[in-house]
Amino acid sequence: MKAMVVDGPGGVDVLQYRDVPDPVAAAKDVVIRVDSCGVCYHDIVTRNGTLKAGVKMPVILGHEIAGTVVDVGTGVRGFKPGDRVATVQRYHICGSCAHCRTGHEPLCDDRKFLGDWGLVGGYAQFVAVEDDNVALVPDAVPLDQAAITACTLGTVWNAMRDVGNIKIGETVLVTGSGGGLGMASIQLARLQGARVIAQTTSKAKAERLYELGAHEVVVHERGEDFSRQVKALTKGRGVDVVVDNVGNLLFDPIRKSLAIRGRWILIGQLTGDFVPFNPAQLFLKGISMLSATSTTRDQLVHCLDLVAAGGVVPVVADRLPLTEAREAHRRVEAGTVAGRVVLQPIH
Repeated sequence: MKAMVVDGPGGVDVLQYRDVPDPVAAAKDVVIRVDSCGVCYHDIVTRNGTLKAGVKMPVILGHEIAGTVVDVGTGVRGFKPGDRVATVQRYHICGSCAHCRTGHEPLCDDRKFLGDWGLVGGYAQFVAVEDDNVALVPDAVPLDQAAITACTLGTVWNAMRDVGNIKIGETVLVTGSGGGLGMASIQLARLQGARVIAQTTSKAKAERLYELGAHEVVVHERGEDFSRQVKALTKGRGVDVVVDNVGNLLFDPIRKSLAIRGRWILIGQLTGDFVPFNPAQLFLKGISMLSATSTTRDQLVHCLDLVAAGGVVPVVADRLPLTEAREAHRRVEAGTVAGRVVLQPIH
């Protein structure tokens, strides 16, 4: 099969389109003919070497996958050839550790992340994923939208409902609101009855953020402290919750934007840098720092049903052939993409 392979970390030139062996179904595997694979910033930090933990090169990038089943292993019962399916962000979990047994399988000690560990990823014509990590796609959901549902909507569902417990009437600040996670965060926060303030450095994206449901949009220059704008919109109080899709680049303005007893939900980290801070700046205000890591299969199923019902829309910004993966990475790194770019292999 054809795949986009990365032999070692570097710039976009390390993305090499070439032949690799077709996947063969092991006992628990579902072999998927890839229709669409989203391009996440996680792919960027894997490719450029910022992310090292859990990475084993050479790799086929891509963890946002949807397609059609072409083969299943001897131990698979819930899927058959012809089924439309999407994956969570992993291709293997142990299924028996304390995390897997309690519905926290993204934290499984034995997990293997799609696109990080070896030649198992969505930048390819086919991929084999263990059945614990696959869900059926409702007929009403296009496969390109299904591909990005786990990583965008599922991660945010995990963060905002199961971890952050956002309540009706609370004010939520969404950072990085112009990306796939950010656009999902706006939509789900509105469904949870929250007032939504969207943060972006792109004036061009502001109108779209309002269309998705943001009550206010804070637009600022890169590196600028936007906390005064947030405080002005909240009459000096600050926000109840921050859904942080960016990380250390916005650490100080986020901290200053939070209300007393605010909740800071960490989802994204775009660089490998650290940030110094005084813990008293948090605990003296009763601020809680929480984190959400990817998506469970159960959360993916719920999100696909929500998409099918029209409750939310996974935002596909563009569709490119797999051969254009370098261009997709350039756009994502430049921050010009409103939503997700989806790569589609040619079969």
